[in-house]
Amino acid sequence: MAQVLEFKLPDLGEGLTEAEIVRWLVEVGDVVAIDQPVVEVETAKAMVEVPCPYGGVVTARFGEEGSELPVGAPLLTVAVGASASDGPAGTPGGQPGGASSIGSGTDSGPAGRASAASGNGSAEGSGNVLVGYGTSAPPERRRRVRRPAVTPAATAGTAGTPAATFAADAPVVETSRGEGPVPVISPLVRRLARENGLDLRDLTGSGPEGLILRADVEYALKAAAAQGRVAQPSAGPHPHVAEAAANAAPAVARVRSSATQGGVRVPLKGVRGAVADKLSRSRREIPDATCWVDADATELMRSRAAMNAAGGTKISLLALLARICTAALARFPELNSTVDLDNREIVRLEQVHLGFAAQTERGLVVPVVRDAQARDAEGLTAEFARLTEAGRAGTLTPAELTGGTFTLNNYGVFGVDGSTPIINHPEAAMLGVGRIIPKPWVHEGELAVRQVVQLSLTFDHRVCDGGTAGGFLRYVADCVEQPAVLLRTL
Repeated sequence: MAQVLEFKLPDLGEGLTEAEIVRWLVEVGDVVAIDQPVVEVETAKAMVEVPCPYGGVVTARFGEEGSELPVGAPLLTVAVGASASDGPAGTPGGQPGGASSIGSGTDSGPAGRASAASGNGSAEGSGNVLVGYGTSAPPERRRRVRRPAVTPAATAGTAGTPAATFAADAPVVETSRGEGPVPVISPLVRRLARENGLDLRDLTGSGPEGLILRADVEYALKAAAAQGRVAQPSAGPHPHVAEAAANAAPAVARVRSSATQGGVRVPLKGVRGAVADKLSRSRREIPDATCWVDADATELMRSRAAMNAAGGTKISLLALLARICTAALARFPELNSTVDLDNREIVRLEQVHLGFAAQTERGLVVPVVRDAQARDAEGLTAEFARLTEAGRAGTLTPAELTGGTFTLNNYGVFGVDGSTPIINHPEAAMLGVGRIIPKPWVHEGELAVRQVVQLSLTFDHRVCDGGTAGGFLRYVADCVEQPAVLLRTL
C-alpha cells in the first residue's frame, strides 16, 4: 500500500529562513528517485537545486514559480510504494494495497530504488536535505500532520494558493467568517492579530498573492484606533476589536492606496533583501570611519604589462591588488578581525578569506576567495575568474558567499574615483579602489602625466585607531606606487 510522505523545504543553512521557487523540475505524477533534484530555488545567498530524500510518485506540489516559501513549509508530497499509474495519493488509477512494479521490488529504475529504500513498508529516505549540507536519517518516530489526499485537479487549485498557507507548525486562525487557511506566514503577524482580537480574514494582504504582512495588521489597528474603536494591545484578546477592525477595512484600503500613489512597490527579497538587511545591520552595529589617499599606479600598471608580456596566465589587476592586501594584512592583522559583542572581544583571524564585490544581473554579490594569503597572483586570477562567472550564472553556493574576513571593492569599474563603502558585516574593514586615469602628477620633482588611483579604507573604529588604519592604507599605496616594496616584504 502506498504511503504518502510530505517533503518540506529544508534548512538551507547560513541563517536562511526562506527561498523563492524559481523552477519546478518535476510534475505531479512523475516518478522521482531518492535524492533527485525536484525544484530550483533562489535564496538570499544563491540559486540551488533541492533534492528530495524520498523516492516514489509525486502527488502534489505546493507553491507556484515565483512564490516564496519559509523553511519548513511543504514543498511536495511523494507516494512511496506506488507506481505512476496508481495516480496521486492513491486515487483511482491503482488498487490501494495491491502489488505494483515499485512495491514488488522488481523494477530496477528510480521507482524500484525508492521501494528498496522504503524497506518493509516503512517509508525511509536518504535523509539528505541539501547537497553540501550532509545527511541525517529521519527520526524513528515523528509527529506527522495528516492531510487529505490530493488529486491532480486539487493540485491545480493548490498551485494558485499562496505558499504561506502551508507554513509548517503555524496554526491556522480559525474564524466563523469563512473557510480555508489565512494567507499568513509569520507567527508574529498571527500573534499581533490574536492579541488585539483582529480577524485576519477581514484584511486584504499587500504581499505577493495576497499574503498578509505585519504592516497590513498595523494599518488595520492604526486605522481603527484613529476612529477610537481599538484599545491598546494587551496579553489577552479584546472581544469587540474584530468588529472595529472590520469596519476600519475601508480606512486601511485608503491608507494603503495613498501610500502607493505615484510609485511602484518593489519587494525587498532575494539578493536585494539580503543586501539591505546586511547593510542596515552594519550601519547599526559598526562605528566605521574612512580614510583615503591618491596613489601613482603607473609602475604597477607597467609591472602587470611586463608580467603578461612574458607569456603564461594573464594576471588581472584585481589579483595584484589582492596580493597587496594580503601582504598589508600580515603587517596590520587588526584589520583582519571581527568583534564578538557577546563576550566583548576582538577576534583576530589567521586566514584571510578575501571577499570581492561583483555586480551581476541578480544584484551585488560578494564571493569569497578562501585562504587568499596562500595564493599567488596566478592562483588569485583564476579564482577571481571562476567566482565571477559563477556569480553571473547564479550558481554560487552559500559557502562561496559567506565567511569573508576582509573585502576588496573595485568600484573603479563603474567609472568613479572614490567612495565610502559600508563594511560587509561582520568584517572589520574594506579597501576601495577607484578608477585609474591619467592625471597631472609631480614625479621626481617634475610635473608629468601619470596613472593615478584613489584608494579608500573604511574600518571598524572598535578594532583599531586611525594610526593603524593609516599605516595599512599607506603601505598599500606604497606597494601600488613601487611594486618592489611588496617584493621586499615577501
